[in-house]
Amino acid sequence: MPTLDYAVLESPIDPLLAVAGPEGLLALEFDAARRLKTVRERLARHLGDVELRPAPVRGGPLAPVREWFARYWDGAALEGRALPHLLLGTSFQVAVWRALLEVPAGTTRTYGQLAHRVGHPDAARAVGAAVGQNPVAIVVPCHRIIGANGSLTGFGGGLPRKKWLLAHEAEHALTPESPRSRGRQLALWGA
Repeated sequence: MPTLDYAVLESPIDPLLAVAGPEGLLALEFDAARRLKTVRERLARHLGDVELRPAPVRGGPLAPVREWFARYWDGAALEGRALPHLLLGTSFQVAVWRALLEVPAGTTRTYGQLAHRVGHPDAARAVGAAVGQNPVAIVVPCHRIIGANGSLTGFGGGLPRKKWLLAHEAEHALTPESPRSRGRQLALWGA
């Protein structure tokens, strides 16, 4: 039986439940206090019986997760690709979740664009369902996916959190659309 560590991570928007093992982060959920049983059941579907134990305060599999999130909240690390993680789902779900990792911070994509990216251009609804089942919130940035009309549509963490995350990333990301980049670009042009 695999033994996994869990902890509740404080954040500016909500306590987050994080579960990690030797391979890295396996689950990150909003509403931490209510999600432990659900996460255990989901992990058991993929890994068999699992034991969840409180993580040590320092070290262990959750140490890199804590470090990454400290940097994320400061705006220094907005991309989750480098954080060790293991995505457990169907091959289609995993393909969608990996495609989410390609959406840069400070930008958004639509469900249709994501469907094209994973090679199923007529499967925007199925892609939406997979996005909604993302087991590693924020790190695998499902919050960067919006409706075809530009609206902030469904988000398991709730639309206020989605809006907050997008604003946080837009403020700190270095993309052509971000305020920080525009300021730097203007400074270069004015020189």
